Amino acid sequence: MKGNYIFEYLDEPKFKKCERSVKKYNMFAFKQLVFKFYPELKEGNFLGSIVSENKEKNTISYELILPTDELFTKVHGELILHYDIYTNKNIILLKTITPEDLLLEGHTTELGAYKGVMISKANAEKDMFKINLLNMLNK
Repeated sequence: MKGNYIFEYLDEPKFKKCERSVKKYNMFAFKQLVFKFYPELKEGNFLGSIVSENKEKNTISYELILPTDELFTKVHGELILHYDIYTNKNIILLKTITPEDLLLEGHTTELGAYKGVMISKANAEKDMFKINLLNMLNK
């Protein structure tokens, strides 16, 4: 169904914090999100994979993987936009961007980097261990 969709937020302040962290730590993913993915979604071209459908509420849940570095993906997981489509109301409900805990931490404090990958202050040793292990496996 094509049409003009509007964005609404499940928790707007939390979502905006995650979005700003993506802008700060992964500019390429942010540019793709704002200048490519958002306009496509507003036009009704839903990107990503369908996670679930709710026939009673007329909603479809999607996950859209944002482009990011391979090493980041191996350490922290994919950067994913979660959103729902309300098909009968032409509304896109932006839920969150994961890994949410890392992005929210990056919003409150300056995250460090180790060998080109941002690391969490809460799990710095674990993240550095993963990075070192992946580097040793690649040699």
